[in-house]
Amino acid sequence: MQKVTTYLWFDNQAEEAATFYTSLFEDSRIIDVHRQGEAGPAMMVTFELAGQRFLAMNGGPQYTFTPAISLYVDCESQEEVDELWAKLTEGGKELQCGWLTDRWGLSWQIIPKALPELLTDPDPVRAQQAMQAMLGMRKIDIKGLREAAGL
Repeated sequence: MQKVTTYLWFDNQAEEAATFYTSLFEDSRIIDVHRQGEAGPAMMVTFELAGQRFLAMNGGPQYTFTPAISLYVDCESQEEVDELWAKLTEGGKELQCGWLTDRWGLSWQIIPKALPELLTDPDPVRAQQAMQAMLGMRKIDIKGLREAAGL
């Protein structure tokens, strides 16, 4: 087991969320479900997303997610950004600069590898132009960023 594991508190949807999340990424799986009684509802779900372990608990409505904690997804392509964005915003909410909240209120950053590359361009003018373009976006558009940076 990894030394540090992200622990997610849900009202009563831990198993549903874990099942959905594991459907989105390769190398993902539900590892274990602890139930209340033999056939009862899930209390704790252990799962992996892209090889990273998570724990999800049904703890009740006392706590909810905030954007102070988010899951950052390093995307290879615009197609990957588009696919994850569509699936994660279904029932959720689009935010600014590649951020969204899913249907359970968990915050995600769906970021293509091109974004940090453009924002750290050695040419400060290009980097600033990319930054300004990003600030006007919800879902990150690689082509739009490159055009704004003059590439």
